[in-house]
Order: sequence, then C-alpha cells, then structure tokens
Amino acid sequence: MERLSTGVPTLDALIEGGIPRGFFVAVVGEPGTGKTILCIHFISKGVDEGDKCIYVTTEESRKSIITQARQFNIDFEKAINEGKMILIDALMGGQEKWNLKSLSPDELTEMIINAKKELGYGRARIVIDSLSAFWLDRPAMARRYAYYFKKVFSKWDFTILATSQYAITTAEAFGFGVEHVADGIIRFRRSIKNGLLRRYLLIEKMRQTNHSPVMHELKIIPGKGLMILKPTIIRREDLTLPKQVKNKIVKARDKGESEIP
Repeated sequence: MERLSTGVPTLDALIEGGIPRGFFVAVVGEPGTGKTILCIHFISKGVDEGDKCIYVTTEESRKSIITQARQFNIDFEKAINEGKMILIDALMGGQEKWNLKSLSPDELTEMIINAKKELGYGRARIVIDSLSAFWLDRPAMARRYAYYFKKVFSKWDFTILATSQYAITTAEAFGFGVEHVADGIIRFRRSIKNGLLRRYLLIEKMRQTNHSPVMHELKIIPGKGLMILKPTIIRREDLTLPKQVKNKIVKARDKGESEIP
C-alpha cells in the first residue's frame, strides 16, 4: 500500500510509515494542541515530494499560516511563488484569486478543483483547517459535509487532512459525525501537570493500518515543529477539574437556578 508521510517521522512510525494514499483523516482536539502544526508538516512534506498541495485556512489568514510555517523553517511563501502549492484563505474574503468569499462547501469544492487544475496532474494533498467553521451554526450538517468533501475529493487523487475543533469546557466536537466518515482519526489532547501544559497524541483510527494504540506525549520545538515523545498514561485526575472546584461550580449553578423567578 502506498503511504504518504505526515512530515513527522516519529508520527509515521506509529502508522506503518504514513497515511494511506487517498484517505480522509480527521485531526481532532482542543485549540492549542498542535493540529495546525501537523497540517503544516503534512503540506511541507508534500511540497518536498512533488505532490500537488492545497492548504485551506478558515480560522487564520494566509499571512498567519505562512508566518507559523516560517517558525519551523518551512517556507510556504517560496512554495507558493514557485507554483508548488496554493493557500486558500477562507477567513479574510475579498477579491483575491484564492480567497473564499463565503463559507460555502460548494464554493470551496469548486475553488479546490480549480486549484488542482492549476497545479497540474499528479498525487495531491489537501489540508482543511478547520472543517468546523463550515457548520458552527448548524452542527447537524457536519457528517453530511464531511461525506461530501470525501466523496468529491477522492476522485481527484487527494489525500486529506481535515481538522475539527473541540470545545475547551466540554470536550464536545463542533459537529457530530466527522469521525464516523473519516478513514483515520488523529486525536490531540492536553493536560496541566504541576502547572505545566502537556500535549498528547493518540491514533484512534487508521483503516488498513496496524497503528499504535498507545497515547504519546508530544512537544512543539521552535525551529523544528512537532515531535512525538515517549508513550504515556493519563490519569483521570489529569483531565478533570479538582473535586472542590467542581463542587463550587455546582453550588453556583444551583444558586443561580434558584434565583430565577
């Protein structure tokens, strides 16, 4: 089976060398856990290997993604100028050629296909960062839109990485159903230990792959990017509020409800 490297060798080792060609992989987790950095690595590796690369940003501007990539010694601006990748900005709008005017799945699909035609024939990669922006006001549409993107882009020889956000307070997905459609799920998590933020990664699903079932700690290293570290075990207390804090929240909620006329 042909596999595409994620651009993170330590992650590739957890999934038999990479993502199977043509897969739709959901990259899910809370903000600040490393999802966008993984996407940057994935596209950078595609540029290096001569793939046709398209990066769709819905929650940051084109300039922001280019600046982030530069922090890890990845030059997206050069790749764009050399015609090796196209960065579609779905946040800023406007009249520029590769700016999405509205968060419409049909409009995005048309623009991605046009971008692929401009880049030319060959193996291709898409990042959509993030899909959640398309259904924040109608989460019930998540599964339908995810299936639509997967069905259409698979015909164009795309391997897809699509991020999906989780709410910080509830860990609920912004759109139920994306993970059911996906061929693979890479989940990012975080916890606070002794006042220090720690990040983790777990391969929850990767079809046709003997993937690691173990959660691993990760680090984001300036100038290098994402690095997977040793396997780890997260305790329940690392991911939940302390009991005394939860009790205060419950009391405050009950008091508020009792005061409602």
